[in-house]
Amino acid sequence: MTERFPSTGAKAAATTAGQDDRPPPPRFAYDRHTWKEIAHLLANLPLSLLGFTYVMTVMFTSVWLTVTVIGFPLLAAGLMGARQLGKLERARARALLGVRVDEPSRLPLRGSGGFLAQVSMSLKDPVGWRAVLYEFIRLPWGVLTFAITLTSLFVLWPVLPFIARGLANADRAMVRGLLSPSDELERRIAELESDRGVVVDTAAADLRRIERDLHDGAQARLVALAMGLGLAKEKVLEDPDAAAAMVEEAHGEVKLALQELRDLARGIHPAVLTDRGLDAALSSVASRCTVPVKVTVDLPARPAAAIEGIAYFTVSELLQNVSKHSRAKSASVDVWRTADRLLIQVWDDGRGGASLDSGTGMKGLADRLGAVDGLFVLESPEGGPTTVTAELPWRNRTDTSGAGTR
Repeated sequence: MTERFPSTGAKAAATTAGQDDRPPPPRFAYDRHTWKEIAHLLANLPLSLLGFTYVMTVMFTSVWLTVTVIGFPLLAAGLMGARQLGKLERARARALLGVRVDEPSRLPLRGSGGFLAQVSMSLKDPVGWRAVLYEFIRLPWGVLTFAITLTSLFVLWPVLPFIARGLANADRAMVRGLLSPSDELERRIAELESDRGVVVDTAAADLRRIERDLHDGAQARLVALAMGLGLAKEKVLEDPDAAAAMVEEAHGEVKLALQELRDLARGIHPAVLTDRGLDAALSSVASRCTVPVKVTVDLPARPAAAIEGIAYFTVSELLQNVSKHSRAKSASVDVWRTADRLLIQVWDDGRGGASLDSGTGMKGLADRLGAVDGLFVLESPEGGPTTVTAELPWRNRTDTSGAGTR
């Protein structure tokens, strides 16, 4: 049984031509659909002049200025303006031609990480570039359709509905082909929106877990410790032996509270991971597993702290599953880097049969990896063995003060 769980994705594409948005066949007698098509064709000339002028003045000026500092930001702003012209053309086609094309999603500029990242995202926007191409090629088409339609109104008016339909169909094709949303862009935006929700939910769940562990564990022990020391203080003169016993008991509570705080800190971010990296941290996790685990970490350097933390907690939870559910006799953990990916493979010779829906926490792991553009692959046939392969994007460590290489 093999389950592949890539980052959550969703496609939002333009609605193609169908029976529901196709106008009735043209007739010799003019109807409202014909008059709408005629109006659209006559409006092609002034609107194509507007679009062509915009492209020539703004876009070409921006391209020439790319040799200077202001060229690329100006070009990015020009592409955003071309998006608005495309929006106008989609609205006109929707009103006059009955073409239903989905509106492209807005670029996620606010969360893109700074001015340069916003400029880069705008320059890579396929919707903006296709809108520029649409406006650039529309001028000769606008002149042609205006001349043919206006002439036909006076000379070829008996067959004008058929002429208008043919020209309008070409307009419909251009709108659908050049002004529809980009499949890849819409898919990526939908993935980012979904992954952002997963990250927020995961962070909220972690905060609730930490709060619960503090409230039920260390906090309760510290409260009991304070009460015990208060009682011992009152009895220290009246009954020194009882006070000494209370202090001894309080000392035991302090040790237990410290141990619970250490366990909680290890669950948040273990000190050994911060100080010594994945090799030492994963070896520490493997030593607590009930199954003998062989750990092999082959990394040229330490990855970014966030990626390192996700890799650690992924292996930690997988080894917990091995201890609780696998009935294995041996297991192994391998971590290595390939190109720009950090790969993790956890293997055990247990009974197998694991799945993303079996309640072992693997679905949550897959969601966490998907939220950072990672990949989660589970192979667990009945009878075993079980192999889990996880991929994470490699990001270099920016703060090398505590980083080491292996």
